[in-house]
Amino acid sequence: MKRPKRKRKNDNPYILEFNEEEQKYNILFNDYKGVLRKIHVSKDVFLAMDRFELDDVSELNEFSRHIEHLNIIENDFVLYKRTLVKEKLIGDIVERLIDFEKLWESINRLSEVQRRRIIKYYFEDKNEYEIAREEGVSQQSVHIGLKKGLSKLKEILKSLYF
Repeated sequence: MKRPKRKRKNDNPYILEFNEEEQKYNILFNDYKGVLRKIHVSKDVFLAMDRFELDDVSELNEFSRHIEHLNIIENDFVLYKRTLVKEKLIGDIVERLIDFEKLWESINRLSEVQRRRIIKYYFEDKNEYEIAREEGVSQQSVHIGLKKGLSKLKEILKSLYF
């Protein structure tokens, strides 16, 4: 009686074997020391263990099918979410670009000094002290210039777009 080779669960602690020469049914397993042991069993015990193994294989196959199906569903859901996000992102990008253009048009209406300071402070990430040092003025004058520039920028934006 030749047994087919079949996949087993990882936690299956035994191997079933039929020795044709001796006509004996064996179960092989590792003992607590890790030594491979072989015990002879009756045909009924062997067939019962074989049935358990077949049930395990059936359970593994069913589990694999469910996992595969789940992966397909998850992939479809991820793709669906990505399409939604992209649509949303494209709309956001267009909105941001329009707002950005409006902002630059408004910044270009400021005086040269206000425009330069706002660009350095907000777009080049320079602080008031760095701007003051570059322009050879006090930090307080940069602070006041930024404050006035922002007020004027708000007025320009309100008058043009609201």
